[in-house]
Amino acid sequence: MNVGRAVDFDIVVIGGGIVGLSTAMQLSQRFPGLAIAVLEKEQMLASHQTGRNSGVIHAGVYYEPGSLKATYCRAGSAATMQFCKEYGIRFDQRGKMLVATSQDELPRMEKLHARALANGLEVHRISKDELTEREPHIAGLAALFIPASGIVDYGEITRCMGAMLIEAGGTILTDVEVLQINEQADGVEITLDTGMLLSARHVIACAGVNADRLARMCGLAKDIAIIPFRGEYFRLGADKNKIVDHLIYPIPEPSLPFLGVHLTPMIGGFVTVGPNAVLAFARDGYRFGKIAPRDLWEMVRFPGFRRVMTDNMRYGLSEMANSLSRRRYLALCQRYCPELELSDLHPHPAGIRAQAVSRDGRLVHDFLIERTARTIHVLNAPSPAATSALPIGKHIADLTQTHFAYSPSPP
Repeated sequence: MNVGRAVDFDIVVIGGGIVGLSTAMQLSQRFPGLAIAVLEKEQMLASHQTGRNSGVIHAGVYYEPGSLKATYCRAGSAATMQFCKEYGIRFDQRGKMLVATSQDELPRMEKLHARALANGLEVHRISKDELTEREPHIAGLAALFIPASGIVDYGEITRCMGAMLIEAGGTILTDVEVLQINEQADGVEITLDTGMLLSARHVIACAGVNADRLARMCGLAKDIAIIPFRGEYFRLGADKNKIVDHLIYPIPEPSLPFLGVHLTPMIGGFVTVGPNAVLAFARDGYRFGKIAPRDLWEMVRFPGFRRVMTDNMRYGLSEMANSLSRRRYLALCQRYCPELELSDLHPHPAGIRAQAVSRDGRLVHDFLIERTARTIHVLNAPSPAATSALPIGKHIADLTQTHFAYSPSPP
């Protein structure tokens, strides 16, 4: 789109990941004729969390019954697969094995079984012998099998949503960074790093790792900060492309929001292991050793970060050691796939998890959305945000309709 210095829109969505594009696409469908724009600071959509994850369509086994995560994940799993069928996007409903590899994990596995049932999921107990029969390369004492889990390329879904938005008359501006949001009584002014000034009736921010900064521009997120955690992956060699049939997950530690290193067949035909969860010193710290002074200073001075580090020092140091040592990382994989060797681990792009932390040091586990008179901010959208993107987008469209008093056009 050829734009001048000042451009007017009805709704501007900040963030070109899957949550932002799902929101913009559904707004364009519900309110035809509105001028809707998506702003993305990178040169292409889905450059960060959306395009740098395991590609798993989660079923919703882990999440507190009744939470937004549980509700949106279950609805999102079905909606994602239906979207893929409708628009010709490849996906594979392989199912997930949650594998217990030690005696102390068995009680936790039973709690997960009860939680899966409470969340309305189909789940099967798998004995050691049956696990060996179904996954001969995997070692474990027992497992849970969740058939509803699958794999997909979320970047492809996002680009499809972007094409649908453009077809509906929307606008996507890439390679533009928001420097300032000025909310006024009659609208919102957005200053971009290109010198362009946008005006909008309303703004919806789905900015992932920068969500807190945009929210603070609007007077929100005073007691929340985003802490980046790098998730490092390895890709197995081509000779291991058929090493598993299902997604293979460990039994997670319930006190942490991370699911542990898992073995995932990807939609591209290869297999990855990962991710771990290592504190990053930059919000785009995809490689070890990258430090952004502003990002690091904001983390260190935030009291919630210091509390999280104190409370989880042992875990954090262990994850850092695993990051520095491929042999330690390999040991995490060998717990359930003992035949893997160092030579099997090949480089694969890392991801960044944007984790909201409260001032008192609590990790925010659920989705978090805050509002002002003319803006809506998705402040925390952790996994399973990609799986949940369609129902989250619908929820934000509902908020837009009620909070901003938009009326859908008649069919």
